[in-house]
Amino acid sequence: MAQDMLAEETPGVADESRRRGFLPRLRRPALAVLAGLLLAAAFPPIGWWPLAPVSAAVLALLLRGRRPRAATGLGMLYGLAFCFPLFEGLRPVGIDAWLALSVFEALYFALLGTGIALATRLPGWPLWTAALWITEEFVRGRVPFGGFPWGRLAFSQTASPYTGYAPLGGAPLISFVVALTGGLLAASALALWRRRAASPGAEPAGPRGVALMLAGVLVLGVAGVFVPRPSGGRPVTVAVVQGNVPRAGLDFLGQREAVLDNHARETHKLAEEVRQGRLSRPDIVIWPENSSDLDPYQDPQARQVIDAAVRDIGVPVLVGAVIDHGDGEHVENRGIVWDPKTGPGAYYVKRHPLPFGEYIPIFRGFLRKVITRFDMVGEFVKGRSAGNLRLGPVKIGDVICFEVAYDGLVRDVAANPLLVVQTNNATFGRTSLPPQQFAMSRLRAVEHGRTMLVASTSGISGIITPDGRVLDRSTEFTPAVQVERVPLRSSRTLSDHLGATPEWALALLGFAAAAVAAWRTRTSRGT
Repeated sequence: MAQDMLAEETPGVADESRRRGFLPRLRRPALAVLAGLLLAAAFPPIGWWPLAPVSAAVLALLLRGRRPRAATGLGMLYGLAFCFPLFEGLRPVGIDAWLALSVFEALYFALLGTGIALATRLPGWPLWTAALWITEEFVRGRVPFGGFPWGRLAFSQTASPYTGYAPLGGAPLISFVVALTGGLLAASALALWRRRAASPGAEPAGPRGVALMLAGVLVLGVAGVFVPRPSGGRPVTVAVVQGNVPRAGLDFLGQREAVLDNHARETHKLAEEVRQGRLSRPDIVIWPENSSDLDPYQDPQARQVIDAAVRDIGVPVLVGAVIDHGDGEHVENRGIVWDPKTGPGAYYVKRHPLPFGEYIPIFRGFLRKVITRFDMVGEFVKGRSAGNLRLGPVKIGDVICFEVAYDGLVRDVAANPLLVVQTNNATFGRTSLPPQQFAMSRLRAVEHGRTMLVASTSGISGIITPDGRVLDRSTEFTPAVQVERVPLRSSRTLSDHLGATPEWALALLGFAAAAVAAWRTRTSRGT
């Protein structure tokens, strides 16, 4: 009281008092931003994966004991610091798109912050907070418009000891183990701090408990290394063609003929290399998404260019093409099986077009008037069937572009011996998005025990074995042809058999923990 009176009477003392009160209030927001930046650095292209559990630990410590409103704000700051660098690849589309998506995605972390603050009041809180991470990822990957699961904790761990958990429970289990590691680190740090702060002569707080928690951190980090990753199987020779594009950015398809011609030319080169004995003849060839933005069913010249390239190599080719419905608006994003003798046959239509990128889900007329860039957005029709295709001697499972981020879409085709991701990253070239997408593909290979072929118009293309090894990886904006002999496997992983069960169970566990904590908090305040 005396200090307050002195501060009011003495301007210098008042200023000093305000500074002393202001700086501590900034400490937690600053640490929340730092923790979010640490998580962003765990993802490609930086890829410092150990920072993910460290970030989760810092967030848990910041939120422990916070009131819901304060926790929501800290969670929002954490989400903004994470999402802005994570989605910087949207800059070529527009700064407004980058800002809008980052702010929207950060809202989920605001809710996560509220949930973690509540759950840390429960005994065994590292377990409940880890489950809440899955609750957040569960909702974010589904709502709204089918969700956007980019940036899940698991996608930062595609080349780490935690990758070994993928065949057991898929991406949700990896995210859970990473978050649980962070929770145990936070609980250990809190216990050690309390021991240090104990008064002289007092009994140290929980040394055995600290040892057990640190042992848990070690076990979680090491156990994944010992999970078997089968890699054997019937061999097949595959080829991935990256034709490149005339230029990067939104206008990369301004020369559609050039994009198609580039992929046809590289295929002719491959055929010549095979004839001269410098390369093995592939059994199948994969072209990327949008390798033909000219409809080969309606454009005779485009069909002729594709036909000539496929006949030259003499094996089936999976061709990515945009198909016009003929009404001037609706189109399809297809992966077409193109046979050297019979031409186009079976096909897969992308089941999850990108909202506001490949279709406008709401307020289409209004948004087109306000944002002229939306005039470039077509109305892509959603496919109804999974991408289970026979490409010559091989059954393949095809997903297109960012569909690789969705557990269910990949799981639907994972029974096939070979998985394919057709993608077009030209708009996002030389940003964080292509390496992040390639990392997801690498995780899917381990999760389902399948060889994964990634074909991109401009990169990153690659060939990944079932145990996660990268046999070949292209550079961006460079024509490339990759030919490798890879194993085909038919046995299923435990993750395949369990399906979405681990994610549902962990998400419900997190929700229940937050609900119980909220009820207990309300009850304690009422007494």
